[in-house]
Amino acid sequence: MHTIAVLALDQVIPFDLSTPIEVFSRTRLPDGRPGYQVRICAATEETDAGAFVLRAPWGLDALREADTVVVPGTAAPQTPLPPEVRDALRAAAADGTRIASICSGTFVLAAAGLLDGLRATTHWLAAGALAAAYPGIEVDPDVLYVDNGQILTSAGAAAGLDLCLHMIRRDYGSAVAADAARLSVMPLEREGGQAQFIVRDHAPAPQGSTFEPLLLWLQDNLSRELTLADIAAQAGVSTRTLIRRFTDQTGTTPLQWLHRARIRQAQHLLETTSHPVERIAAQVGFGSPTAFRDRFKRTTGVSPHAYRRAFS
Repeated sequence: MHTIAVLALDQVIPFDLSTPIEVFSRTRLPDGRPGYQVRICAATEETDAGAFVLRAPWGLDALREADTVVVPGTAAPQTPLPPEVRDALRAAAADGTRIASICSGTFVLAAAGLLDGLRATTHWLAAGALAAAYPGIEVDPDVLYVDNGQILTSAGAAAGLDLCLHMIRRDYGSAVAADAARLSVMPLEREGGQAQFIVRDHAPAPQGSTFEPLLLWLQDNLSRELTLADIAAQAGVSTRTLIRRFTDQTGTTPLQWLHRARIRQAQHLLETTSHPVERIAAQVGFGSPTAFRDRFKRTTGVSPHAYRRAFS
């Protein structure tokens, strides 16, 4: 079983601390077995977590025994790093342990010298301070996370969820990661310049929404050439009402939602089948392979062929 060591330092941010604990602890493999064993580690007997004091069951020695070390953010990210913590992280890295940070935890990895010459991210509010303090790091404030292979960093708050799900997907594949996403009740959309796309087996449909039946219908009819009028007719409302209510409930327009759902389905097919790109384009409702390739690259940043090489 894959062991996760979550390192709790003084002034650890409780949200960042709980994210890997909850996500990894609840991850289940297809046969029902747990995917991870999670251990909470600390350098001292008691750790100040702001609203409470934490007594971690494991010490720093557990870092070298783990398959992955996760460093949550702290409320004072530029506090000098205790030498014993620095040495423990360096020893784990030297052993080949995967090490990831959430939010301002990136400062801990930087102080340990683990990010020199690498690209990294952190909470956008702290990106300037990170770049100024560690000029040898290529700081990218416009992404949710950065995966350098052994060393990974994430932006703030919910981006820690994205990073954890990304690692689950690396470890166990899309289906297990999609199940973990549902259990974590992930946000429906990850839009904007920071978004690095996380594949889910199904496009999001908000449970309890009055449009939930419509979204499920759209998901089942991705291969059809659907117009806004077709979608409005299925919903039993005018196109104007559809756009207004749909945007209120999902945060995006019907056609944008449909495009993203098609791309998600295409990603799944690229990962799990050997179908030609032309066939996949037709399966997910694009009128031509060229239109599909253009939309896919605009959404994911890579071509369908490049995506298949990376993730199949």
